[in-house]
Amino acid sequence: MDEGKTLITEDILGKQQYFKKKYIILIQKFNQLLNNLVNRHHIKKQYLLLIMFTLASSVCISQRTELGLFLGGSYYLGDLNPKKHFLLTGPAIGGLYRYNLNPRFTLKNNIYVGLIRGDDKISKSNENRNLNFTSPIGELSIQMEFNFFPYVTGHKKYKFSPYIFIGGALSFFQPQTEYKGQWYKLQSLSTEGQGTTYNTDKQKYSLINFSMPFGLGFKFSIRDNVCFSPEWGIRKSSTDYIDDVSTTYPDLGILEREVSEVAAALSDRSENTLTSNKEGMQRGNARTKDWYSFFGVTITYKINKRRMCATYKKSKPIFYY
Repeated sequence: MDEGKTLITEDILGKQQYFKKKYIILIQKFNQLLNNLVNRHHIKKQYLLLIMFTLASSVCISQRTELGLFLGGSYYLGDLNPKKHFLLTGPAIGGLYRYNLNPRFTLKNNIYVGLIRGDDKISKSNENRNLNFTSPIGELSIQMEFNFFPYVTGHKKYKFSPYIFIGGALSFFQPQTEYKGQWYKLQSLSTEGQGTTYNTDKQKYSLINFSMPFGLGFKFSIRDNVCFSPEWGIRKSSTDYIDDVSTTYPDLGILEREVSEVAAALSDRSENTLTSNKEGMQRGNARTKDWYSFFGVTITYKINKRRMCATYKKSKPIFYY
C-alpha cells in the first residue's frame, strides 16, 4: 500500500517537474521573441508588453462589447417651434458602441448626425416674424443606460427590456437659410448685432455646445448576438442659437454698414411694414434654451460572442461573461 502511494507521489512530482520545464522554455522563447522584435524594429520592450496586454485584455472586453448602427430622424424645439414634437423631422444616421457592465447597466458612446428645421410659417408660433432656418446637427455623446429588466443579448430568458438613458454630449450645428435663391450661414451674419458697434459686448455664438441627452427605448435580442432597439431621446442644449434666434432686433442701419445688406435683410424678415426698424424689440426668447431630438432604431452586434458563464443570485444574472 505504501509502495503504491510512493509511486503516485513520484508520478505527480514528475509531472510537476515536466510542466515546470515546459513553462521555463516557453518564457525563454517569449523573451527571445521580444528581443528579436526590439533589435529588428527598435521598439521598446515596455511598449510591446503594453500592446500585448491591451490585445489580451480586449479579448475579455469584447465579450461585453456591442457595435451598431442608428437610423431614424431628428427635429428641434425652440423659438421657431416651441411645442410641436416631430414637426419638420429630418433624416438622421449614426453609429454607436455599447459596453455592458452587467444585465442592468450599460455604457454607450454614439456619433449621430441629422438635419433639423424651423419655420414660423409652419409652426405658426409667430407668423409675422417670418423667420426660418435649416441646420445639420451632429452629436458625440456618452450615456448610461438602465435596463428595467435583466437583459443579455443572446440569452434565452433575459432577451427583452425597456430602458432609460441619460448622459452628456457635444453637439455641432450650423444654421442656414435661403434668400433670393442663395443659401447663407446665419452665424457669420451677426443677425442680432453680435460683434458690431451696436452690441460690442456680445460676440458671435459658438457652433459647438454642450447638451444633456436623455430618453427611453426597448431592447430585443433577435439573434444570438444581435440586439434591436427602437429609441427616442431629447437633448437639452446649452445654447439658444441653434435657430439663430434669441434676443432682440439690432439697429439694421449699423448691421447693413458693418456686415452687409443681406445680414440686415435676414435679421428682420417680418411682413409687418408698419415699423421699419425694430431695434430693441423682441426677436426671440432668451430665457429658454433650444432642444433637439434623435429618434429611430439601433441594431447592435455583440463582438466575438462566446458561451456565457453566468453567475446567478436568486435566479438573476449578476455578471455574464
